[in-house]
Amino acid sequence: MAGPVMGKFFFLKEIKGNTREVFEDLLEERRMSSDVRSALKSFTPVIYKNLTPCTPSALKAAVLNSDNLQHVIRQISVESGEPFDVLQKQAAQILDEMGHNLKLGAIRLFALSLSKIFKNLYQKVFVNPEGIQQLAKAIQEHPVVLLPSHRSYIDFLLISYIMFTYDLAIPVIAAGEDLGRMKFVGPFLRMSGAFFIKRTFHGEKLYWAVFSEYVKTMLRNGYAPLEFFIEGQRSRTGKTIHPRLGLLNVVTEPFFRGEVYDAYVVPISISYEKILEETFHVQELLGAQKSKESTSGLIKARKILRDNFGNIHIYIGQPISLRSMASGKVNRLQYNLTHRHNLQRPSEDIQKFISDLAYRIELHQIANTVLSPGDLVAVILLMNLPVLSHNLLVEEILWLKKLTEDFGGCLDWPDNKTINEVVQSSVSLHSNFMAIVDSHIVLLEHDVTDVLTEEMVAKQTVTFLTCASYRNKMVNVFIRPALVVLACKTAQSLQKDDIYRSFCFLRNLFSKEFILFPDHEGQDFEEGCLLLAKFNIINRTPCEFILNENDIVAQFLYRMLYSLLEGYQMACLYIKENIAEHFTDKQYIAGVRSYVFRQILTGLTKCYDALSSDLLKNTLASFVQLGIITATKTSSGTYFSPDAKGVIQATATLDEPDDNSPHPGKTERQKWTVCKPKRYK
Repeated sequence: MAGPVMGKFFFLKEIKGNTREVFEDLLEERRMSSDVRSALKSFTPVIYKNLTPCTPSALKAAVLNSDNLQHVIRQISVESGEPFDVLQKQAAQILDEMGHNLKLGAIRLFALSLSKIFKNLYQKVFVNPEGIQQLAKAIQEHPVVLLPSHRSYIDFLLISYIMFTYDLAIPVIAAGEDLGRMKFVGPFLRMSGAFFIKRTFHGEKLYWAVFSEYVKTMLRNGYAPLEFFIEGQRSRTGKTIHPRLGLLNVVTEPFFRGEVYDAYVVPISISYEKILEETFHVQELLGAQKSKESTSGLIKARKILRDNFGNIHIYIGQPISLRSMASGKVNRLQYNLTHRHNLQRPSEDIQKFISDLAYRIELHQIANTVLSPGDLVAVILLMNLPVLSHNLLVEEILWLKKLTEDFGGCLDWPDNKTINEVVQSSVSLHSNFMAIVDSHIVLLEHDVTDVLTEEMVAKQTVTFLTCASYRNKMVNVFIRPALVVLACKTAQSLQKDDIYRSFCFLRNLFSKEFILFPDHEGQDFEEGCLLLAKFNIINRTPCEFILNENDIVAQFLYRMLYSLLEGYQMACLYIKENIAEHFTDKQYIAGVRSYVFRQILTGLTKCYDALSSDLLKNTLASFVQLGIITATKTSSGTYFSPDAKGVIQATATLDEPDDNSPHPGKTERQKWTVCKPKRYK
C-alpha cells in the first residue's frame, strides 16, 4: 500500500514515526531507585513569570472580596430580598466546600503512593518529553489550561504525578463534589490540588458566580495551571464524549475581556492498554446505577493492585494560543461595550469560537491516541464471532496493523516480540473477555451450542461490550472512509450528489457516536474519498462513484459500522412496531433494550451493541435532531413522541438490501456482499 493521505485527521496528528522514539517510560527510573528519595526530592517547579505562589486562604479571600462577586451578591440581594451579609456568608461557605488546599507535603505523599501503585498496576507509563518541554515553556509565558481525555479516575492522578516528576507546577483540578465527600480521600485530594464542584448547578446564580470567579481569579493571576476534562465525565465506551462548553467558556473569558494578554490550552491524550474500571463501565451501560464514590469502596477495590493493566501513553500536545486562534475570528471589542460585572450570554461569534476550540481539542486528543495490539484483536474478534483460528487471527492482525498505520492511526507495537507472542500477550492481558482454546481465539461466553437462555445472553452481553470498548478506539481512524463506503451502499444511485446526500444523512444520524467537526461535511467527505481513491477502493468520475465491492478494505470498512447501523435500525423497528403517543427517555431505553434482548434470545440478531444505554441514548438524541421523534418539555419532565412518517422513512433508509438481490436503483454489477470477510490479505 502507498503512504498515508493528508487530511484533517492527519493535520491534528503530532505523533510521527515509531512511538518508542516519541515516548519515554516514566516508571523506568522509579523501578531502579528509591520511591522515598524521589518523593522527597527538591521541588522547584517552573511557574508563571516567577510569580510567588498564592496560599489557598489568600486565593479564597481574593475571590470573596473581588468586585465581580460583590456586584453579583448585591444584585441577588436586590432581586431576592435576602440580606447582603447572609449571601456573603453563603458565598464563603460555597468557597470553603469548593476550594483546593494544595500542600507540598500532601503532594510528596501523593507521589510516593502513586509510584508504588503505578509500578504494581502498569508495566510502563509513557510520556512524550517534547510535550513536557513545550508545557514548561508555556507555563512561564501565559496562564495554562490542561485538557486531558477522560477514561479513568487514574487520569487526573497521572497528570499531577507527571507534573511533580518533571518539576512543573502542580495543577488545580476541577473534580466532582462526590469525590470531595469521600472520608480521608476527599481531604487528601483537596490537599493535592483538587477543587470540587457540583455536577450541575443550572439556575444557582450565586454558586455559578463563586465558581466562575474562583476559576477566573486563578487563571488571571497564573497561580497554577488549571485542569479539567472537556468531556465532563469518563467515557464508558472507549468513544470520545461530545464536549461540555461551560468551563471552557469560563476559562476563555479573561482573555476575551483583555484581563490576560493570552492563555494556552493544552490537549492531552491518555491511552490505556486496559482500563482499570472496565467492569463497572459495562455494568453502568447495562442499566446498573453508578456506584457512589466512597472510601470503603476504594478499600474493597484494592485487590486490583494484583492485576496487570499493561501500558499507558500520555501525549501532551502542542499548547494552543487563544490569541493566535482568535485572530481574525472574534471581535473582542464587544466586551468593552458592556459593564465588566454583567453576566451575559456570549455573542454568536464567541460561541462558535468556543465550540470550534472544544472540537479541535477533542479531535487532537483522538488523532494522538495510541492504539495497542489488543485493540486490533478486539476488532477482528468481533467481526468473526464466536471463534477464530489462531493462525487466521495472526494473518489478520498483520494486515490490520498495516492498514491502521496507512490510514493514520498511531500504534504501539513491541519491537522485541514475535507476532505469536504479541497475540498471546494481548489475549492474556484481556483474559476477562477473551481466551485461546484449542488453537482458537474465543470471546468468552459466546462459544455455545445450547439453546440460549436469558442468563447466557446477559453474560454474553458483558463480554461483548467489554470487547467493544477497545474496538471503539479503532473506529476513529476509519470513520470518514467508512461513512463513504456506507453511503455508497445506501445511496439510491451511483451519482456523486446522491452518495454525498447519503453521507450527510449518515454523518448526522451517527453524530452522537463520533467526534466530527461541526459543519464540515464536505471536508470529511473529501477526506474519506481521498483515502478510498488512494487505495483504489473507489473509482471516481466527475459525476459518479464506483465502489469496488470485492475489495477487502471496503468490506472491512463496512463491517466497522455494521453493528452500529444495525443498532439504529433496530431502534427504528422498535418505534415502528410500538408507536405510542408519548414516552420518557427511560421508557424508551427499557423498551428498546427489552426488544433487542428478545431478538437475540430468539436468534434473530447478534446486535449486543444495541443493549448499551450509551447507544440507546444516542439513537434517541439523533432521532430528535433529525425530526424522527419530537421532544416536548413539561413541568413533569421531557416526553417524546414519534413522527410515524419519519420513522417509516428512516427505517427504509437504514434498511439493508437483500444479499441475494441488487441494491434498489442499482445494476446487478453494484450488488453488495455483506458477509464478513473470511480472510484479510
